[in-house]
Amino acid sequence: MTTALEQQVAVYRTLPPDQRATITRLADKETRAALAWAEQQMAIERSPGAMAAALTGGREWQARHLDLIDQAFVRIANGERMRVLLNMPPRHGKSARAARWAPLWYLSRHPDHRIMIASYAAKLAEGHGRWIRDSIRAHGDTIGINLRYGSQAANRFDLEGTEGGLVTAGVGGSLTGMGANVAIVDDPLKDAKDADSPVKLATLWDWWQQVINTRMEPNGSIIVIQTRWSENDLAGRILQSGAENWTVLNLPAIAMTEGDPLGRSVGEPLWPERFHRKHLDRFKKDVGERGWWALYQQEPRPLEGGVWKWPWITENRISAAAFRGVDLTRTLVAIDTAGGREDSDEVGLIGGGRDAAGEMYLLADKSMKMGAAEWGRAACLLAIELHADAFVVEANFGGDMAAQILRQAWAELQREGLTGGMLMPRIIEVTAKVGKRLRAEPVAQLYENGHVHHVGEFPGLEVQYVSWIPGMDSPDRMDAAVHLLTELADPAAASVGSASYTDQRLSGRR
Repeated sequence: MTTALEQQVAVYRTLPPDQRATITRLADKETRAALAWAEQQMAIERSPGAMAAALTGGREWQARHLDLIDQAFVRIANGERMRVLLNMPPRHGKSARAARWAPLWYLSRHPDHRIMIASYAAKLAEGHGRWIRDSIRAHGDTIGINLRYGSQAANRFDLEGTEGGLVTAGVGGSLTGMGANVAIVDDPLKDAKDADSPVKLATLWDWWQQVINTRMEPNGSIIVIQTRWSENDLAGRILQSGAENWTVLNLPAIAMTEGDPLGRSVGEPLWPERFHRKHLDRFKKDVGERGWWALYQQEPRPLEGGVWKWPWITENRISAAAFRGVDLTRTLVAIDTAGGREDSDEVGLIGGGRDAAGEMYLLADKSMKMGAAEWGRAACLLAIELHADAFVVEANFGGDMAAQILRQAWAELQREGLTGGMLMPRIIEVTAKVGKRLRAEPVAQLYENGHVHHVGEFPGLEVQYVSWIPGMDSPDRMDAAVHLLTELADPAAASVGSASYTDQRLSGRR
């Protein structure tokens, strides 16, 4: 290509499509070939989907929901740090776009960066790596990157002339010493059996916290793309832990609300060009009600137990915006310290309040695995955040010790200047004199009668509610919530708690 033609092509690339079409139509054979090459390069640079179309002659699937994956990677490639959670049904092209074309495209844009791909099995992630490696071998000159000699394994390869490259791993696999600018977690669970295994779920969550998150560069981005399997799968745990910094895109096979990410009408299929409504109806029949809601609608639901029902929660839920008009007369933080059990998964830590009319509001669920010092501090910080007037803690299992932990944590926060002059909330020690069912049923009745409102969603707690069956050990989140709501609902404690306050802490609550 001559210098003059190179200059012409450079100008051509800056023009709008209609002008480029006119120039191409009038160009001679040599110029037209150069302009066709320029068009291909522009497509390759535009997005992962455009690269796929250019390199396959248009054979690669294109769809609106796949454009959302493209848009996320374009933003990341342009320097934006993102956390993306994208849930979509099986066989809708998510892995091909997110774990193959997207990383290939990203490396062509940032050959000095490193990408990490993880899946439920090392072989599956390695398969993605092999596809990307082979694509670089086939199209390297076209997309502007090549493999470094001697570093071309499917599960880890480097790019020629840079520090960039790619590494793959299975969930639970080691990534020690490896950093990433972009981490892609694609299908972290294999099947429903893994999704129902507490051991598998715990292993996945530990790996997520201790491996993936610790391997990221300071401005690194993470993309989790999966089909939902259960309430406590990786997406569920991310949502339970607080997804304030995440871009969350739920894409059900059939649109359920007017706020659909793609602007679909209710009842409209996600990919009508490939899966018509009749196909989806057949899938629903084949996989059953629970499988349909989890795998295809991205709304996993547990089998309901014998006490709580889903509608009691969902039909009385309110938004944070609606809650702004509520004046609370009391706010509590309840702690279930797991009864001192060594095998307990979590400390239950729930915040809530009530208004003058007796309506109750669940405001926060900060439950997680914590040691004594951790939960004491977390409970006090939540009390400060909610301006709580009391802690509720069960006295049956180390109540005196729990009270001391709270006092020590509060004193520490005072020394750090984090209490803002707020008086320490009263510590209300409750004694469970009756069985778990007798404690839970009155609270469930409050839900059934519409007197308890969740301000937002609390998937971890809500799943424990509806899946608990009397006779089972009650989980810690649920125990904490039951103690909190029992205290709030007590007519004798409606305005001042279990005993009178003399310090006016309840005056001007909000």
